[in-house]
Amino acid sequence: MELAGEGFGTISIDVTDSASVASARDAVLARYPELDTVVTMPGVMLLEDLRDPAHFEAAETTIDTNLVGTIRVIDAFTPHLVRRGAGTFITVTSGIAFLPLPPMPTCAASKAAVHAYSEALRAQLDGTGVSVVELVPPAVAAAGQEKVNPHALPLDDFATEVMQLLSEDPTPREILVKGVLMHRWAERDGTYDDLVAQRSQALAMLPGREG
Repeated sequence: MELAGEGFGTISIDVTDSASVASARDAVLARYPELDTVVTMPGVMLLEDLRDPAHFEAAETTIDTNLVGTIRVIDAFTPHLVRRGAGTFITVTSGIAFLPLPPMPTCAASKAAVHAYSEALRAQLDGTGVSVVELVPPAVAAAGQEKVNPHALPLDDFATEVMQLLSEDPTPREILVKGVLMHRWAERDGTYDDLVAQRSQALAMLPGREG
């Protein structure tokens, strides 16, 4: 693994498999018994043509990975963090949780669900010493992928801004880089309908569609 080559400890996990999640949790806690932060960021982004019933398989995969996978990981580590009396869950949603991208409907829905779940988790863990922080990325381009989406935020710029926000005291409940504010507050700002209409042009990505 690339991370292992850089000196990071790595453990494989399949978030769609409860046994794999439990095994990974046991291995992590055996290696890092004072673990205080868990970041949940499972994510698949699959195109779906909702006119074709065959899209359902992609929808199931997306929900099981993005939403249920997040819940599996949180459930696995909640007892440990609560016993510590201190710690943080960082959930990763997306700008499309608040401003959907029509060619990827279930991905948007799953991320919106993780947002709602994060809010409820924060309320239920209040008083335990365990905090819940939601990271809301816009489109981010990994190194060398800038040409795939010219509007995507370069990874290094995104990481720098995220670390600045995480270092604030108190840490914000939602980590919102400048590039995602238009998504997060579209309904409040009255721009939602126009932006969804613009983003609907991406339906041309679907086979057999021209927009």
